[in-house]
Amino acid sequence: MGADGLMSVPKLDENPWPSPFSLGNRALRAMWGIVWLLLFRSSPRIFHAWRRWLLRLFGARIGRRVHVYPSVRIWAPWNLEMGDHSCLGSYVDCYNVAPVHVGAFATVSQYSYLCTATYDYNKREMPLIARPIKIGDWAWVAADVYVGPGVTIDEGCVVGARSSVHRSLPAWCVAVGNPAKPVKCRAMVAGEPGLPHKLTSTP
Repeated sequence: MGADGLMSVPKLDENPWPSPFSLGNRALRAMWGIVWLLLFRSSPRIFHAWRRWLLRLFGARIGRRVHVYPSVRIWAPWNLEMGDHSCLGSYVDCYNVAPVHVGAFATVSQYSYLCTATYDYNKREMPLIARPIKIGDWAWVAADVYVGPGVTIDEGCVVGARSSVHRSLPAWCVAVGNPAKPVKCRAMVAGEPGLPHKLTSTP
């Protein structure tokens, strides 16, 4: 900042935005990008086991029967964890500079954007700020939803299509809007097969 309290302008021979990532990180992401293009993106839609294997090869923690579709973009597989029977739908963009956790039986629908990083615009260098995203078990992030850094979408929460989630959302609610806010509780049918054991009756 200058003496007048305003942001100082960098000299032309300076690089005000140096990369916050190590050479090893950038090399590994380049390698993953090649694998994604040649082996992941081109794989048939039903080859979920093949894509699970590729993600695990690059350090992702992937549960059983996980569905990740070939058009999904994942910035860093080693920062991805997915529980059993979870899903990343077509054209999901997982910008996981910080860890992303998708719980068991949770679904992130098509065209959604999971964004774990932003920049501190109050500093000249605009340093990267990375915070994890957690999507709880049985949650559903509907189509074309934006989920911001540091957000937790708790267990069983449903986020309506084209919502923007900038703050964490509570369990078993339905949230919509920009910014997304809870509008009602999620009604569950008593004794419905496959639900968590603690859901034994309708609230």
